[in-house]
Amino acid sequence: MSVLKSIESRIAGLVEGTFSRAFRSEVRPVEIARRLAREMEEHKTVSVSRTYVPNEYTVWLSAQDRRRVAGYEQALRGELAGYLLEHARRERLALLTSPAVSFATDEQLGLGEFGIQARLVHPDEDPASAPRQGEGGRTMVYSAAGRLREPLSEPMSPRPAAALLVDGRRVALGPEGAVLGRSRECDVVLGDQNVSRRHAEVRPSGGSWVIADLGSTNGVRVNGRPVSTAQSLQPGDAIELGGARVLFELG
Repeated sequence: MSVLKSIESRIAGLVEGTFSRAFRSEVRPVEIARRLAREMEEHKTVSVSRTYVPNEYTVWLSAQDRRRVAGYEQALRGELAGYLLEHARRERLALLTSPAVSFATDEQLGLGEFGIQARLVHPDEDPASAPRQGEGGRTMVYSAAGRLREPLSEPMSPRPAAALLVDGRRVALGPEGAVLGRSRECDVVLGDQNVSRRHAEVRPSGGSWVIADLGSTNGVRVNGRPVSTAQSLQPGDAIELGGARVLFELG
């Protein structure tokens, strides 16, 4: 297992363990980690010999979600910062300092929504060492409203194990599901050029599994029908992403 996947697995473990109650809402640590990496990728600053990326990130949560994680923020900040550091090293992206992640509350966000603000900040001792991005980047807001919501006061429903059949191989789905796309950062990498870098996600919802489009160019089809919102999956369903075809299985 790569270091990056190891860190991601630890974050996923927080969901199943200590953080299970805190993130019984739609906001999940692994989802935040992946969005942070996406913001890092999308805010590059190219110099003569290096590609710099933001080193400070603020994660904005709704008041209700923030209250649930108040006692665990320090541990989560450390895991997320480690995830970003390994992502930058793997992609050969330059950081002015080690990544720092903080949390803040935005009263305008609803349950299950979160925002990310990425900033490239110079060390105080050397303010002219690299390009400056500015005092603050634009805050990107993400919503998981397409997920089927579960009562916060009730235990999670038992969910059968699931897998995807991809090019003749069987890929078991972990407790957080899997992102499918052309990017090597995806859990399931598809080589078809018509597949977007982050095309779709198969994820648990209640006692079942759903698939959702992540804003792909060519869309998602299940058994030949276009998917516009998160859709429940049944054993044997054929998932089409661009020119790639994947089968969903249970057990």
